[in-house]
Amino acid sequence: MKTTPITRKQVTAYLKPRPKDSHKGLFGTVTVIGGGDGMIGAAILAGRAALKMGAGCVHVGLLADKMPLVDMRMPELMLHPASAALKNSKPDVVVLGCGLGQSPAAQKIVYDALLLDVPLVLDADALNIIADRPDLRGMLHTRKAATVVTPHPGEAARLLACSTEDIQKNRAASATNLVKRLSASVVLKGAGSLIATREGKLYLNQTGNPGMSAAGMGDVLSGMIAAFIAQGLTTDEASLLAVHLHGAAADELEKQQATLGMSATEVTEWARWLLNHIAPK
Repeated sequence: MKTTPITRKQVTAYLKPRPKDSHKGLFGTVTVIGGGDGMIGAAILAGRAALKMGAGCVHVGLLADKMPLVDMRMPELMLHPASAALKNSKPDVVVLGCGLGQSPAAQKIVYDALLLDVPLVLDADALNIIADRPDLRGMLHTRKAATVVTPHPGEAARLLACSTEDIQKNRAASATNLVKRLSASVVLKGAGSLIATREGKLYLNQTGNPGMSAAGMGDVLSGMIAAFIAQGLTTDEASLLAVHLHGAAADELEKQQATLGMSATEVTEWARWLLNHIAPK
């Protein structure tokens, strides 16, 4: 299958200027569900990234028993217990899996989310749960709304019942096989992330560097993809733009001699800077 490199010019064309009489309702609502015990930060990182990429409103549903009432660093985020978040937030797009865990409660949340008629971005433990549940994989095939899955090679291996080495030997075939298995668009993360669409197109990302080998990077990417979907991009456009910006932000940090110790929070900040740099005025 032909693989097309993603270009800055290509993804910039997806962006449109905001009208002068803009308000938050024009730019969509993102709901992030995750943050089990000991992993609250994963969901918070995804929520912060969604806000920084321009989503109008962001709700974060947390599964942890002792959840914070507010994110003191970004109080604009609306925090809820996970069980209430889907009911109360009326989302335009849902991010599911960041720090979710695989408890019975987490599995019930995945089931409930798959019933929603809104786009889903599935990451991390949502993918691990789906890998173990044939019934949930079946539900993906009956969904009318779009789904994006964002596995790293280990998660992809669990979804395809093979080894991580098998995934890495033929990443293009692995990505396209995931599209067929899950009836979803696929972002196969790693050096040279691949985006495989349901229409059979395959794109290669050429931004990014080894500094991204740090906790929280995938959570940030999921929030970025969701933010662009909420603002009206298709799931494929949102994935291409987010993956390119995510890696390009890390490349800007590399220029600042910040490769070692690079953090997901820093990538979010630089991604916002780049987005404002390329967005039409």
